[in-house]
Amino acid sequence: MKPVDYFATHPVFRFEDFASAHREGIARKPTASKAVLQQHLHAGHLLHVRRGLYAVVPRGISAENLQLDPFLLASRITPDAVIAYHGALQLHGRAHSLSRRVTYLTCTRAKPFEFRGTEFVPVPVPPSLRRLPDLGGGFVEVPRNGLPVRATTLERTLVDVLDAPRHGGGWEEIWRSLESVEFFDVDAVTDYALKLGSAVTVAKVGFFLEQHREELMLEESHLKRLQEHVPSQPMYLERGKRESGKLLTRWNLVVPERVVNRTWAEVA
Repeated sequence: MKPVDYFATHPVFRFEDFASAHREGIARKPTASKAVLQQHLHAGHLLHVRRGLYAVVPRGISAENLQLDPFLLASRITPDAVIAYHGALQLHGRAHSLSRRVTYLTCTRAKPFEFRGTEFVPVPVPPSLRRLPDLGGGFVEVPRNGLPVRATTLERTLVDVLDAPRHGGGWEEIWRSLESVEFFDVDAVTDYALKLGSAVTVAKVGFFLEQHREELMLEESHLKRLQEHVPSQPMYLERGKRESGKLLTRWNLVVPERVVNRTWAEVA
C-alpha cells in the first residue's frame, strides 16, 4: 500500500500499524517505513502526536491548527486501548456534562498526557479481568471518521463508573448520565459485575438498579442474583471515603443521603 493511500483512510495511526501495511507484499525493514514517515512529517503532511502515534494533516490545514477527534486519538494511544468510564459515556452520547478528559482501558503501560486541551488518561484493566480471554467482555466498536473505535458497552460502563467513581465524574454526574439511558441489558450488567469480583461493586450496582427498577422495568430476580454476593458487613459507597449516610441493609451499603435522595434533582 502506498503511504498516501494509507493516510487517506487512517487519520490517526500507530507506527507499527503503518509499518505492517507498508511492507505488505514487499520485504521492507521498519527503518524504511520510519524514513517515509519522516519525509511526510517534514513536508507537513503528518503531525507527530507522541512516540509512535501520528495524525494526518489534510491539505489546506496547518499542523498547528489541526483538530483531532479525541476519541479516535485515545483509541490509538496503545494497541489495546478501549474508551471507558466517563469517556465511554461521552462517546455514546450519554454523559450529562462534557469533559476535556478521555479515559481509556489498557493492559499496556502508559502515562497520562495532554494534547491540545484534552487530557488522555489510561486506566489499567482490573487484575481480576486480566486472566479472562476477553478481559471481561462488554466491548463494542463505534465508527469515528471511518475507523472503528473500541469502547465499553453501556452495560459495562454502568458497572465501571460505579466501581471507580473518580473516573466517572462523581456521583451526581454518574447518576444523571446513567439515568439518561432508557434501557440496559440487566443480565449483561449482572454478569460483568460478578466477574469483577468486588462485593462492594455488586452492592452498588444492586442499589442503583433497585433505585431505578420501575424505569428499567426490572424483575425481583435480577436484584436477588446480585444480593447473593453483597459484602458480609456494611461498607461505604466510595473506597477511602467514610462518608456518613443511610445504611441500606439489603446491600450492606452506607450511602450518602444526597445520593439516596438524589438531592441534585431538586435544584435542577
